[in-house]
Amino acid sequence: MTATPQTWTGRWVADRAGIALTGSERLPELVGLALRSGNPKRAHLLVSTVLGKHVPQRPSVVHGTGLELGRRVRELLGERAAGRAVVLGYAETATGLGHSVADGLDAPYLHSTRRPVPGVAPVGGFEEEHSHATSHLLLPADPGLLAGDGPLVLVDDEFSTGQTVLNTIRDLHARHPRGHYVVVALVDLRSAADRRRLDLTAAELGVRLDLVATASGGVELPEDLPSRAERLIAEAAGEAARDPGDPGVARPGAGRAAAGHPEAAGVAPLARVELDWPAGLPDGGRHGFTARDRARLDAELPRLAGQLAEAMPAGAQRVLVLGFEELMYAPLRLADALAERLGGDRVRFSTTTRSPVLAVDDPGYAIRTRLAFPAHDDPQDGGSPERYAYNVAPGSDPARRFDAVVLVVDDVADTPALHEGERALLGQLRRVTDQVVLAVLPSHRPVAVAASASAGASAPSVVEAPSMVEAPSAAEALPDPVSRPAPLLPSVPASLPAPLYGPAFSSYPAEEVAWLLKDLSGVALEAPTEEREEAVQNGGAHYAESLPVEYQPSPEYQELFHQALRDSAGRIALAVGTVAETLLRERGPGLVLASLARAGTPVGILVRRWLAFAHGLSVPHYTVSIVRGRGMDPVALRYLAAHHRAGDVVFVDGWTGKGAITRELAGTLAGTGFDPDLAVLADPGRCVRTYGTRDDFLIPSACLNSTVSGLVSRTVLRAGLIGPDDFHGAKHYAELAGSDVSAAFLDAVAARFGEVRAAAVAGADRLADDPHRAPDWAGWAAVERISAEYGIDNVNLVKPGVGETTRVLLRRVPWRILARRGAGADLDHVRLLAAQRGVEVEEVDGLPYTCVGLIHPRYSRGATGGDGHAVVSVPGAVPGAVPGAGSGAFSGSGSGSLSGSVSISVPGRDS
Repeated sequence: MTATPQTWTGRWVADRAGIALTGSERLPELVGLALRSGNPKRAHLLVSTVLGKHVPQRPSVVHGTGLELGRRVRELLGERAAGRAVVLGYAETATGLGHSVADGLDAPYLHSTRRPVPGVAPVGGFEEEHSHATSHLLLPADPGLLAGDGPLVLVDDEFSTGQTVLNTIRDLHARHPRGHYVVVALVDLRSAADRRRLDLTAAELGVRLDLVATASGGVELPEDLPSRAERLIAEAAGEAARDPGDPGVARPGAGRAAAGHPEAAGVAPLARVELDWPAGLPDGGRHGFTARDRARLDAELPRLAGQLAEAMPAGAQRVLVLGFEELMYAPLRLADALAERLGGDRVRFSTTTRSPVLAVDDPGYAIRTRLAFPAHDDPQDGGSPERYAYNVAPGSDPARRFDAVVLVVDDVADTPALHEGERALLGQLRRVTDQVVLAVLPSHRPVAVAASASAGASAPSVVEAPSMVEAPSAAEALPDPVSRPAPLLPSVPASLPAPLYGPAFSSYPAEEVAWLLKDLSGVALEAPTEEREEAVQNGGAHYAESLPVEYQPSPEYQELFHQALRDSAGRIALAVGTVAETLLRERGPGLVLASLARAGTPVGILVRRWLAFAHGLSVPHYTVSIVRGRGMDPVALRYLAAHHRAGDVVFVDGWTGKGAITRELAGTLAGTGFDPDLAVLADPGRCVRTYGTRDDFLIPSACLNSTVSGLVSRTVLRAGLIGPDDFHGAKHYAELAGSDVSAAFLDAVAARFGEVRAAAVAGADRLADDPHRAPDWAGWAAVERISAEYGIDNVNLVKPGVGETTRVLLRRVPWRILARRGAGADLDHVRLLAAQRGVEVEEVDGLPYTCVGLIHPRYSRGATGGDGHAVVSVPGAVPGAVPGAGSGAFSGSGSGSLSGSVSISVPGRDS
């Protein structure tokens, strides 16, 4: 399987530091030697040639070595015991090896991790005394994974003192005793004393402990090794300082320290490959990896490798697939599949690491070049911020240069620190190869099952959910302690459709929201406004049966959003906190959020984030469809009732206008057991009892459509597309990702949570004691009064509130704007848009809203009434019509829904 190098890569250290390997003749074939540059606990490093960490190796050799060890363990255990075994690998170096052993054993797999995952509670942990980063966490999605009594197989790259294994066994045995442990390592280098200590521990615990290794032996170290190593490191650093040449090309002989910087002045092109990673498939064993996962990955690998092969430069003969710290297994398997796809002996595999090691460009030294770069995954474990990629740069040997490097990271690590700055890893890779390909995988986030409300329900388990692929993940920008809470979503009975999750559907991460919708992304539902209005008019069609075209918002439109967000983020955060604190008091910690698609979706996410930020709660959040004249999606209600107690479900939206949706919700839920009390951030219509404020101000998400709502359309309900057992439908506009500000909106508001927390608690106190909290429907009465006063026979042409008025000006044919006398800065943007449209702003007294937008009755052919169907306007003179109003070429949805398309042409600017 492997070939002994012509020059042993431990010779340089052995000759100068006095280190010797004893035992198996295979040891020099399996390990070289290097000097650690930052760990006084152990001055030397055994560098594996088959691990796929520090030394690029054929992926078939890396995976095959683990497979062979796993098969040996199966022979040791026998088929019956092997069928009950679980494999545990150690971070970071053995995550891929352990997974490969599990493949050979055909057993479930988990590896320890140094990356905390919000909302996933550790089921154990231990220390690794000799390591540069010691604390290990065990974060299985299924806590029962390590609770069985079958054999536990522990895998590390080397077995030196055995102390890490002892720490692990003691911790896990205290929690879940079992009778048999198997330790697996590439090399067993324990001393006689270490062997005795392990035997004594096994006897003390009353367990059987076996060891399986590829080779065994020992390491003879001189007593003065630390001082020798310190001197050698200083000498190598001095050589580097004296040599004015390229630091990436070390000269043979003296062995100058090789930092690994480029010898070429050019910068290689960077290609990004959006791997179509299977939804819900774990990217490794951080949270567990099952036999089902293994079968899915095996089936998908040829297709995924094909995507990588398409990005390879023509004629590439040396390709490196570079994994990322603990993320070893998925890149390894991709590398192996790519090697098969490309043919020949062209692909090598290695991984970046936290381990600081001296680089010396000498054939007799295991680490010839080094790229040092800043950590790019926002590490939370207190370790060093520096990371390394070894033997990637060619150094002094041009034959070692790679024609292409494929860097595989997860979405958590695809941050600006990976891309930006002189020392960023991607920039350094582009200077040492001819082509860099970045492939980003979704970091698997387990979705825990909410406890069933039925008596005698079984313990929670886990279902799979995909994670966000697009980079960078917005949640990483949240300031501590604000972070995305862990998911808490249920499994799906076969009789009901499954929810949709991002990134396959929406740009929100899977843990933020489960969409109780049917994906209609492949169905042509859009039409130009004129054609759409004609169809609605002639056929009496319902507004929910089609969609307007979603246009990219113009720069002016985008600036309106960002200015509003800057002005109101704190105000929105306060409203979110007031609502969340009120819900927690009145519904308890078992509440379930159900936001109304799509304007309510970001509000539901923010309420969920607040509960995690302020109370450490992780609550379920769904988005459901409600259609005017048709009611709430009945299949979504069945889904919620099947998984949760109806009384725990809270329906959430952004704001109220005149209260049409509030009335629709109450009518739908009558007699169902669900509480019709709608919770909103702003209730200027005074039609709900749970709200953050009754002030009428602009919530910036009202300015945009899908690009502030996870790139999801408004909902669709049309015969032939939506059957009796289907959720209502919607589309995911992935093509609008370049204009997506969904994450920016959420993060800007969540960043203000800390400063408004006390005020939010006080706001909830005031709301609880407010004698005027009950709805009085003043908004609806005002709309009817305005309709009568201005001669409008259809209340749906009256759009009350700042948000709805903004939408009238941006998307419809406005007639005039009514503004509360004395309204201040909240209406600056309304006045600006009205002036650009040539629309009168009339100040009035006694208006319960800050403003009201009136849609021009002459242009209402596509407007919809209270039942959602077309309203026919009678041609003729309109009292008080404004000549020239609506002269700008604005294209709107043609309906009275809260969501529509955006197409702006401002006279004198865009026209």
